[in-house]
Amino acid sequence: MAWPVLVFDIESIPDVAGLRLLRDAPAEATDAEVYAQWLQQRKEAGQSDFMPLHLQRVLVISCVFRNAEGIRVHSFVDRDNASEGKVIQNFFNALDKHVPQLVSWNGGGFDLPVLHYRGLRHGVTADRYWCMGEGGGPDDREFKWNNYISRYHMRHLDLMDLLAMYQPRASAPLDAMAKLCGFPGKLGMDGSQVYSAFLEGKLEEIRRYCETDVMNTYLLYCRFQKMRCGFNEAEYEQEVTLVKQTLADLAHAEPHWQEYLAVWM
Repeated sequence: MAWPVLVFDIESIPDVAGLRLLRDAPAEATDAEVYAQWLQQRKEAGQSDFMPLHLQRVLVISCVFRNAEGIRVHSFVDRDNASEGKVIQNFFNALDKHVPQLVSWNGGGFDLPVLHYRGLRHGVTADRYWCMGEGGGPDDREFKWNNYISRYHMRHLDLMDLLAMYQPRASAPLDAMAKLCGFPGKLGMDGSQVYSAFLEGKLEEIRRYCETDVMNTYLLYCRFQKMRCGFNEAEYEQEVTLVKQTLADLAHAEPHWQEYLAVWM
């Protein structure tokens, strides 16, 4: 399996400021009132209460980065409630710098479109990410045949989409597949609880939850590499052992990795 690999996952919350703008909400209405009114109208119309992707404000982007030096877990977090653009820019800066194999679970259906819309809103730049071989330079030619944007190219591997043979009705949840493969699965919360956790000031809990999700995705990617013979049996076991050793080192400072390892063992 070729390095580097960057596995990512995002956590987002409703962009109530954007909702206020698009609905021309009165200034005296609170954010909670604006959001509650939108939910009620959706309910009355028999529509989903899931916020449209362009109104998903990015709160956390968590990554597992694997290269020849080892495994690193890192999160870009909007800690001051005003740095969404910086969070997204830092993520794409890392992508442009390393040009890794990008891996996600439903990244093509959710995470990347959200990053596109929100990045557009904030004026984010991402040169290599958007390259599709049209520049003509020697470094760009390979992107014509394998880039991050095209669905059937592998530079971005949406593992859920590929395993489902690009059929949405065949898609499986990350938590279920992780547990079926012997990995811990989701810990602490699920995506539907992120906004309420944010309102309660539990930003670190959200960050930790996102990190465990992205680790589940990396482990499923390793299992996929074994299935497609990118790893042989010994190489797969070595990689899983490296993951456990890395998390054991992180667990001294981060209690969620202690819990993750305890569930796994």
